[in-house]
Amino acid sequence: MRRTNQQIHSTGSSGGVSSPPQLSPPSTPTGPEQASWLPGDSYSRTCRRIPTVVLRINSIFETRSRKKHLRRIYHYAETSSGRDENSDSESEIEERAKAHRQRLVSVKSILSQPSQAQVHTRRHSLEQELHQRKLFEYFLVVSLQKSKAGGHYLPEVTQQFPPKLERTFKFMRETEDQLRIIPQFCFPDAKDWEPVERYPSEMFSFVLTGVDGSRRFGYCRRLLPSGKGKRLPEVYCIVSHLGCFNLFSKVLDEVERRRALSPALVQPFMRAIMEAQFPAPGKTITIKTFLPGSGTEVMELCRPSDSRLEHVDFECLFSCLSLRLLLGVFGSLLLERRVIFTADKLSTLSQCCHAVVALLYPFVWQHTYIPVLPSAMLDIVCTPTPFIVGLLSSSLPQLTELPLEEVRGLDDEDSILPPKLQTALENVLERRRELANERGGDASSDSGHLSTIVSEAFVRFFVELVGHYPLFITGEREDGYSSSSSSPASSFFRREGFRKAIPSKTVRRFLEIFMETQMFGWFIQERELHRQALRGLFEVRVQEYLDSIHDNEHRRVNRFLKGLGKETTALYTLLKKN
Repeated sequence: MRRTNQQIHSTGSSGGVSSPPQLSPPSTPTGPEQASWLPGDSYSRTCRRIPTVVLRINSIFETRSRKKHLRRIYHYAETSSGRDENSDSESEIEERAKAHRQRLVSVKSILSQPSQAQVHTRRHSLEQELHQRKLFEYFLVVSLQKSKAGGHYLPEVTQQFPPKLERTFKFMRETEDQLRIIPQFCFPDAKDWEPVERYPSEMFSFVLTGVDGSRRFGYCRRLLPSGKGKRLPEVYCIVSHLGCFNLFSKVLDEVERRRALSPALVQPFMRAIMEAQFPAPGKTITIKTFLPGSGTEVMELCRPSDSRLEHVDFECLFSCLSLRLLLGVFGSLLLERRVIFTADKLSTLSQCCHAVVALLYPFVWQHTYIPVLPSAMLDIVCTPTPFIVGLLSSSLPQLTELPLEEVRGLDDEDSILPPKLQTALENVLERRRELANERGGDASSDSGHLSTIVSEAFVRFFVELVGHYPLFITGEREDGYSSSSSSPASSFFRREGFRKAIPSKTVRRFLEIFMETQMFGWFIQERELHRQALRGLFEVRVQEYLDSIHDNEHRRVNRFLKGLGKETTALYTLLKKN
């Protein structure tokens, strides 16, 4: 592991790095994953069956974080959280305070929270494009061609559909620029290639970020074209606004089959897909195409209700990074630092980058995200702004020549996360296979079980950290003024009350820094603006969490009253005897 200014450079022992989107905004999309929930609803347990494995994960966190203290959250509007639970020496306290000040200064020096206007503009742009876009924007075949100098190969587009961009396309210039650089993402290692006789087909993806913050996903299949003898591979690439890896993997399977028969069969097939109705989440569309010799063929494409964990292989992540190192990376991302991952294979690099971004849910990475960075663009890692970048191992010699040493490193990755929450998270992740085996046969595969366990563990981490946020989003600002009808936001977030409601001093310190990040700012502003519209998995778990705190409070009061009743009865009996 190599660190330079807020940067972690990780290499896996197996040659892959383990290190989206929504892949990002959405790195981590929110969707109607399970039951819906609206803040303020009476959402009783009879209407909501909490999975057993989630209860097990919750109990591990509750054991570590002393859940009995959490009832104070409900009363914090009038009272202050008192003493800290820690009993460390003065030197340890001062050391932690110094590290805290360094992190806070570091985050504030780079980041500023996005303004409300920026959130409005971006959301409007994304929503507008959602109604206009088709299943994909364009399909490309990228091949390696000998450079004019003759010394190496360069990637070039050899087939494109549609052949020409629409003149009325709003972002035509930006799209043309992206079309010029896409070949480099398809072959980030072009300089290393020579003709080969065998090459196993591999699937990977990359992300392109537009000037308005919107993201396009490139889904790639790299393989050797049909033929004999040594030859160079080519890449089939589909570019879409839709983050749906498995759907486009199925499309590329068919493209590969048809292109092996004749390249001319690809365009009619892609046209049929482009003209198909854009599927709503959870819906299936049917594509009918004609194939010479086979007649009319029918293909069904299903858009999942929640694509958050698609192309997310958490086990690939664990096989490349130790648990401790993974949590160090996770903590660095929460503070929006600069992180570089390296791997020998594009598929490993792509999967691991998407997996580590998926861990951030319900938060969304707001900065540069390039899971596969072409070597020609390596200078990007010298920028002072936060980023997540994936590099092939062949680029490491070039990386070491860049002036990364000019940036100061903090060397604090092992101590970023609040200790009790980190210990609970480690405990769940160490037992992930045991917990996955307890789920029974309701999932399609062991990999699906493990992905669910890992996802739920990190969701619980964030529930413990910020799950009380609905109690502090109100119609009244912290300065006491009520929101006006002309205000673009109908709700306001009470920042100080939210932070101070946490009993743990170490968690409050972490929150003080985390609340300065753009991830947190975007998260809160979305909930201020669309409080009644968010119904994702996180909101479901938050409501379960708040319900449990409320239930614990009732049980505590009932126990107190029951005990008081017994004492009163005993006292009455004693007085009666006397």
